[in-house]
Amino acid sequence: MTRRKSTYPIHDCILNRWSPRAISEEMVSDEQMMSLFEAARWAPSSFNAQLWRFVYAKRGTPYFQKFFDLLVPFNQSWAKNASFLVLIISRTKFTYNDQPSRTHSFDAGAAWQNLALEGSMQGLVVHAMEGFNYDKACQVCAIPDDYSIEAMISVGKHGLITDLPEELREREFPSDREPLQSFLFE
Repeated sequence: MTRRKSTYPIHDCILNRWSPRAISEEMVSDEQMMSLFEAARWAPSSFNAQLWRFVYAKRGTPYFQKFFDLLVPFNQSWAKNASFLVLIISRTKFTYNDQPSRTHSFDAGAAWQNLALEGSMQGLVVHAMEGFNYDKACQVCAIPDDYSIEAMISVGKHGLITDLPEELREREFPSDREPLQSFLFE
């Protein structure tokens, strides 16, 4: 399935997870969608605070167009067939005492990873993006000041590479990673 090779043994679900862009027009079922959010729910978090929030918009609804309009043109070119788009948001303060949380983004990232792995295991396209208008997203979604937008996700069923813009077709494969020595220090 993948051209990737790990230096040390790891589980296939990690090695085979990647972020394709070719999405078909076929819709992901509500049950599949909720399974992704259920996976995110079980992520670890500081003080078990679970400060992540997911705001989603399904294709075919007025909300989808509002989310889609937030994307930069490059991401619009391939994300137009997504079954749903999701904003990942994290609360910057703990709920129980309203004190700042240093790990809100870290914890939201763990929830995102659970969602991404679950989507990959279900054979879905799950692709995170930073290419959208964060300020406008805050306005469109009326996000309070004590929340931080982390990323947007596009989710759908696999499509054909030939449906992608030509400049993206050659990039539609699992990418490699930097060697351990580039980020591991004793």
